[in-house]
Amino acid sequence: MGSIVENVHFDTVAREWRCKWGSDEALVECQKVLESYIDAIKATKGVKDVQRVVCGGCKDFKVIISLSADTFGAWEESTFTPESEFLEKLKAIKGVDTVETQTFTLMSMM
Repeated sequence: MGSIVENVHFDTVAREWRCKWGSDEALVECQKVLESYIDAIKATKGVKDVQRVVCGGCKDFKVIISLSADTFGAWEESTFTPESEFLEKLKAIKGVDTVETQTFTLMSMM
């Protein structure tokens, strides 16, 4: 288990790939990109979960890949394969912008 400070612990590290979509057609294409990469994403060593988040109000499309904290570093060293290809596919979709990534930690409080 990792810690950020003495009382903030985590057992999961996640990488988020996100963009803004401007039309229903763009959202359809974002989903197609995810579907074309889902098997490769799930095959990444240490993957615990893959989630897709869509907000119709703010037009967010997000993919969150969660890995156990002890395996995340190896994926990071591989430059998060297939991240760069996935992001390039999103950038090529008409009506998609603000393509970004973020890494964060997770810890269930249940």
